[in-house]
Amino acid sequence: MTEKAETWTTLKVLTWTKEYLSGKGVENARLEAEWLLCEALSLDRVGLYLNFDKPLSDAELATFRQMVARRAKREPLQHILGTQEFMGLEFRVSPAVLIPRHDTETLLQEALRVASKAATVLDIGTGSGCVAIALAKSLPEAAVVSVDISAAALELASQNAALNGVQVDFRHGSIFEPVAGERFDLIVSNPPYIPTADLAGLEPEVRDFEPRTALDGGVDGLDFYRQIASEAPQHLAAQGWLLVEIGIGQGAQVKELFASAGFSAIFTANDPGGIERVVGGQLI
Repeated sequence: MTEKAETWTTLKVLTWTKEYLSGKGVENARLEAEWLLCEALSLDRVGLYLNFDKPLSDAELATFRQMVARRAKREPLQHILGTQEFMGLEFRVSPAVLIPRHDTETLLQEALRVASKAATVLDIGTGSGCVAIALAKSLPEAAVVSVDISAAALELASQNAALNGVQVDFRHGSIFEPVAGERFDLIVSNPPYIPTADLAGLEPEVRDFEPRTALDGGVDGLDFYRQIASEAPQHLAAQGWLLVEIGIGQGAQVKELFASAGFSAIFTANDPGGIERVVGGQLI
């Protein structure tokens, strides 16, 4: 886009932006250009298609240029738009939290499958609150507690709970510290699981813009699984379930940790892409 007097229609802007973002390494550049322009013009995608010949005003162009410039620096689209959908719910996001991934929906689906009657639930490492809030929505009679070491994450998660009309007891602290002496029917966690040495090779959107504390799982990526698996039996009710999201190739090792901690009925579940994504086990 140049500064000379020029008519920029919706379609022309989209075409230019697709090429520009593609050149910056952005995948699905056309689709992302549409989402950005929808935001700038306060339209949905149908409205965008119906206005392909509409010229943008100077103010609209200025707003859109700022958004495109941010995305060209590989800032996540969700940070620019401010929200992300998860399990059919909308969540506010910020650099303080990990952006909800649809892969994590497998964790929710498996938790609801094995523990649909859970009356007490603990979510470890709440981030945006997406897991705890989705569980509270699906288990309206359950008391849901969620912990995080980040005060900024807890503040955002509380906003998301209000946005989605659920009650979650958010607590500040590390892993099981905020729930000393308490037991739950279901414990879930999507902990940091990326080996420290692999962080530098992540996509810029993740490496440069998402919180390292939500990514770094230690030398082999398993630090948090060791602590969660070993300490969970002290916080599970009889017949209680522990389910965790895992990284690619971590299933066998996490299953061993569960077995060593005394869990039974240990299983794994694949995400929609066929990748082993969840390990679960029951405390008999």
